[in-house]
Amino acid sequence: MKNTFLIITLLILCFNGCKTIKPVAEKEKEAPKLTAAVTNAPTTEVNFSDQTTWLLGYFKPGQLSCDPYSAWYNKGFDNYTPDSEPINKLFDIDKSGLAIKIVMGTWCPDSRREVPRFMKVLDSWHFPADKVTFIGVDNAKNSPVGEYIKLDIQRVPTFIIYKNNIEAGRIIENPTTSLEQDIVNILTRNGK
Repeated sequence: MKNTFLIITLLILCFNGCKTIKPVAEKEKEAPKLTAAVTNAPTTEVNFSDQTTWLLGYFKPGQLSCDPYSAWYNKGFDNYTPDSEPINKLFDIDKSGLAIKIVMGTWCPDSRREVPRFMKVLDSWHFPADKVTFIGVDNAKNSPVGEYIKLDIQRVPTFIIYKNNIEAGRIIENPTTSLEQDIVNILTRNGK
């Protein structure tokens, strides 16, 4: 019995004796390494149905290039190649007097797909950024913007193209042909 007790005690001392306990000062030095590793860890996927991620009211397009929107916005912008034929037709259209309102929801998959593509089209056309107005809406298609109700938004995204402050046409949710061809069609129909 004494031998069994002695063997168990020696084994416990042996296994515990192999552990090293670092002084508190050394542990504090290691903490920044742990923090850096956690900081560089991949971020979790953003839930865009969470209201805290929504852009509401007027906002600047540059906000879409910042987190958490940049992942879908930059990818959509970079991966879209506008058709050169309609883009060339757009260059023949006088841009003076044109303005565009983009009504979108950052929670909306269609908005996250079409808005970056639309912006790529405008970029390819060299459309002036100061002539584009962004309006963010909630999932009931409401926005805290005065006169917003007059826009009669039913689905998003909605791209409203104005010629001399008069609505020339809309692209609602998805283009009929392509975004660039739909813009050409809106601006060239009926001699507009």
